[in-house]
Amino acid sequence: MRKTALIFIGISFMMMCLVIGCKDKNPEPTIVSEEIVPVDTVPVEEQIPVDTIPDSDRDSLIAATPMPKSADELFDDFLFNFTANKKLQYERINFPLVVKDGDEESAIEMKDWKIEKFFMEQEFYTLIFDTEDQMELLKDTTIGHVVIEKIDLKNKRVEQHVFDRDNGLWKLTQICRNSTYLNPNKSFLEFYTRFAADSVYQIESMNEAVTAILPDPDDEYNGMIEGEFLPEQWPEFRPVDMPKDYLYNIIYGQKYARSNEKLLVLRGIANGLESEMTFKIVDGKWKLIKLVN
Repeated sequence: MRKTALIFIGISFMMMCLVIGCKDKNPEPTIVSEEIVPVDTVPVEEQIPVDTIPDSDRDSLIAATPMPKSADELFDDFLFNFTANKKLQYERINFPLVVKDGDEESAIEMKDWKIEKFFMEQEFYTLIFDTEDQMELLKDTTIGHVVIEKIDLKNKRVEQHVFDRDNGLWKLTQICRNSTYLNPNKSFLEFYTRFAADSVYQIESMNEAVTAILPDPDDEYNGMIEGEFLPEQWPEFRPVDMPKDYLYNIIYGQKYARSNEKLLVLRGIANGLESEMTFKIVDGKWKLIKLVN
């Protein structure tokens, strides 16, 4: 990595690098179930673009293709198949599905289940970590318990979908709903709710100088440069996709402490783009101290 001690002021190429505020880091898993046979084995005259297939027929096509066993190794691979294949989704839910809402408990029968897409209908999702080391859990094939959180920032509610691996197969085992006040990331979520919605507050929440690691325009093959930018330059570097109403988080096993540092990752779903923002409590207030695109 090439370093520079100069503050990024008025550098036009940075604007070009950050039009979408992200960098290609970890391509998302392919939805294997959408491919019946390799395209190159089908005669050109028989190839039909998926976009031209009616939704009902496409759903039937996907449902007719079993998910490969290898997709159960990494949770992300399973999740993409789970949300794309209705038949598979019903097979991988423990019905009647237990729903815990605070101190109350109920159940959802199979006939009442509505297909869950999670964040797949938007272009990105988010992850929260205490440290960069916790990001290695995404690649861990030995984990057997994962929680997908849908955080309602406005109403301060969290809905958790709990997945457990049983005999090598991932299954949705229960749903838990509660207040964000009981969430270990409570302090950061309160801060982020205002941060995402208030552009003035965003600048106020910058460190005196924010470390930036960005693509090197002189090295298009994984080249990176490191430097700093000032709070007033934030609009030039700000990621475009910053969710304001709902925040998704996937807990792969990371244990949250009520720490004074959080890493928020914005990850593209189909484009492999990624942005990482590190926040730290400085003098009693959350501040952005580092941005990686």
